[in-house]
Amino acid sequence: FQPGSAMDVRSRTITDPDGRVGDRISKLKPDEIGFLKVKNLKLNGQPCKFKTEGTILEVELPTKIAPLSKVEFTCEFEGQSPVQIRRSGRNNKEGVDYSMSQWYPKLCEYDEQGWHSNPYIAREFYGIWGDFDVTIHIDKKFTVGASGILQNPQEIGKGYAENATPKVATDGKMAWHFRAENVHDYMWAADADYTHTQRKADDGTMMHFFYIPSEKTASWKLLPDIMAKVFAFSRDHYGKYPYSDFSFIQGGDGGMEYPMATLILGEGKLPGLVGVATHELMHSWYQGVLGTNESLYAWMDEGFTSFAENYILDYLKKQGLIPGQKPAESGDPMSDDVTGFARWQVGGKEEPLSIHADHFTLNRAYSLASYVKGAVFLQELKYIEGEKNFDAAMLTYFNTWKFRHPTPNDCIRIHEKQSGLELDWFKEYYVFTTHQMDYAVGKVAVNGAKTTVELKKVGVFPMPLDVLVTYADGKQEVFYIPLDLMRGEKPAESTTKRTILNDWTWTFPTYEFDIPSGKNAVSKIEIDPSGRMMDVHRENNTWTIEKN
Repeated sequence: FQPGSAMDVRSRTITDPDGRVGDRISKLKPDEIGFLKVKNLKLNGQPCKFKTEGTILEVELPTKIAPLSKVEFTCEFEGQSPVQIRRSGRNNKEGVDYSMSQWYPKLCEYDEQGWHSNPYIAREFYGIWGDFDVTIHIDKKFTVGASGILQNPQEIGKGYAENATPKVATDGKMAWHFRAENVHDYMWAADADYTHTQRKADDGTMMHFFYIPSEKTASWKLLPDIMAKVFAFSRDHYGKYPYSDFSFIQGGDGGMEYPMATLILGEGKLPGLVGVATHELMHSWYQGVLGTNESLYAWMDEGFTSFAENYILDYLKKQGLIPGQKPAESGDPMSDDVTGFARWQVGGKEEPLSIHADHFTLNRAYSLASYVKGAVFLQELKYIEGEKNFDAAMLTYFNTWKFRHPTPNDCIRIHEKQSGLELDWFKEYYVFTTHQMDYAVGKVAVNGAKTTVELKKVGVFPMPLDVLVTYADGKQEVFYIPLDLMRGEKPAESTTKRTILNDWTWTFPTYEFDIPSGKNAVSKIEIDPSGRMMDVHRENNTWTIEKN
């Protein structure tokens, strides 16, 4: 957050800059910028040589660190929180005094790919797990919300404990002592006007809510009951939240996830507040607990989080759990993402998911790839392997890979083991290319007692097909065509009669099959009736007898 920094220049030179940043960093004065200055760094008491390169501290160790050994680093540093520009900072537009993220020197991740020392330019994160013991000494007028669990509630009060005896130092400061175990980052926020309330979620998690009470934040009073239901739904569908506490904190800009807490904008109507609170909470699963390298695989965090958010909000709406909002009718919560990204694909500006988050040429291409295509990745898996296999695999994925930094291959292997299908082809097409799905109904010919159907593979991306046939008497039948690369078939997903046909070899541009029927007995043929396949031209997916 300094003029001339990589983040500043990137924002001023990219074709479509983030409107929240633009050229604001370039205009910051010395007392408005952000910085961290390391004064000394020691390894087991021995001084280290170091130099600052942008947001990275390059360190030369006095001795090597052996594998499986333990060492101690001690670091003294000073910092200045910037005027709030993006996520971190002070005095944001909603009046929050301090949103303290990225406020301390954080060790870079070292894994099987080596060091991940990516400069910060306002995108994603990748960090190592640790136990944080943090004491914040701050003027007694402030209320603090943070990652972790407050260790001295009786000395603090402020919504944490009844009949508390606040302990104030002679300098007028209170010491807020937090512990957060097995997390890969730490955030805190403070404001003199915060209200703090607590509510136990339906899964047993203690939820904390910090916000500045006003007419604009009236919706926060309704948030605890709603989020209590969200925790239970998430436990049943995506895995049990493994920590005892979680804090929803007004602060930052938009919303930003951190372990055991989130910063979200506090003003606005209830549906918007529920949406951002749900999205940022679900990051606790795919960023906070699984800890995927979201800089390299942003779609495995943002996308999977968005997928879960869509299904959770759909559940809340259908159950009528959002006050003032009519219960929603049945429908696919992912349909807008599927059709929306298909429209983006045909525009020719799509960039592959394999690009590092910092290196997309367009902000919009990054956002749509990470949030939307990443979410649709899971929807396509559900289509390919079947809903029951998919649901079981998502729980297994979380329980198997929590606290282990899974990669795309780790995720796809869980789905392969659950479904019995080979899915590497799907991962390779979906992640490393921008190839499009496009299937069409070609010629349909009635020949006596049978109807011969020609299907066309117009796009490059191969997929298995569900083809729904409707007969003149209204009865329906699904003709299922596996893809040869799958080495198997998905189970039936409904009680509708299903006929499994021979595999479609992926190199073949056309496929023919016969429907045993009398003359004019077939009235309609539709590829992918569920609408889950990201077909870029759905208008050619259907044939009706009226067009014959």
